[in-house]
Amino acid sequence: MTIDERDDRRPSPALGFMTDLASVADIRPVAVPLTPGDPAARGGADTIDLTVAEAGVGGRPLLLVHGFTGAKEDFRDVVAPLAAAGHWVVAPDLRGHGAGPHPPGEASYGLDRFAADLSGLVDVLGWDRFDLLGHSMGGMIAQKVALAHGSRIDRLVLMDTATGGVDGSEHGADPDNAALMRIGVELCRSEGIAAIAAVLQMGDQPLESPAHQRLAEQPGWTEWESGKFLACSGDMWCAMVEEFLSTPDRMDLLASLPMPTLVVVGEQDRAFRAVSARMAEVISDARLSVIPDAGHSPQFENPSAWYAAVAGFLAR
Repeated sequence: MTIDERDDRRPSPALGFMTDLASVADIRPVAVPLTPGDPAARGGADTIDLTVAEAGVGGRPLLLVHGFTGAKEDFRDVVAPLAAAGHWVVAPDLRGHGAGPHPPGEASYGLDRFAADLSGLVDVLGWDRFDLLGHSMGGMIAQKVALAHGSRIDRLVLMDTATGGVDGSEHGADPDNAALMRIGVELCRSEGIAAIAAVLQMGDQPLESPAHQRLAEQPGWTEWESGKFLACSGDMWCAMVEEFLSTPDRMDLLASLPMPTLVVVGEQDRAFRAVSARMAEVISDARLSVIPDAGHSPQFENPSAWYAAVAGFLAR
């Protein structure tokens, strides 16, 4: 079932902007078991420490998963209101992002590695069942977790994400985008993640939305985004770009998802509008929420509408 919720005007709490995450959540490391053969298991280590933000302990478990080159702080403004609404919110930094960890080697990274970390995390937290939200690449990871552990997930939110093949060419980007991304991988391997950041700052952003451009005008926003990017592992960046370019579309697999699902996408997110609509059609118990006046990060670009859609769905 597909429902366009762009006109949803349910009340939502006043949300902050650029909230200090440490002021509303406990920031702590969680030792997560490594799966056999994980290259991060060096020196006899059998766990990896994921840094998480946690609030509302004892409420209804909710795992928030950020996207590529993001961090747990991507949910900084919504952790407190979600916790106040009765959710036990946990937002981790994926390996290679934010506070780390940053294991060396491209083989240490991949959608399957991230999904295994999250599966281990919810086990360590003692969550038998939980709600799951994934943003962008985090949505791709969430799909893997949901397909592997569907009986444990009560509600799934897939936000501005895809099912594979995310070089952008099918969504209106330059058809040479894949070739440019491969050049970027070679540059990152030779010069490091800072070289990629410098190139991105100089280049055009054809899919950047007006909503995101408004964010960029806010004091401190551009510096914060740049800091998140530079905190990422270069090995992770290279590994994930390579995987994005080679991951086939897995849309047909989503038909087997049993849980109620909300597919969220910003109205101005040209890269993911079409695939989001298809996901909402394929998943048997899914609804589509198009967030007006928002692009790829609607939790920042139109937080009230985003919160109304997501919190309303999770409360059902």
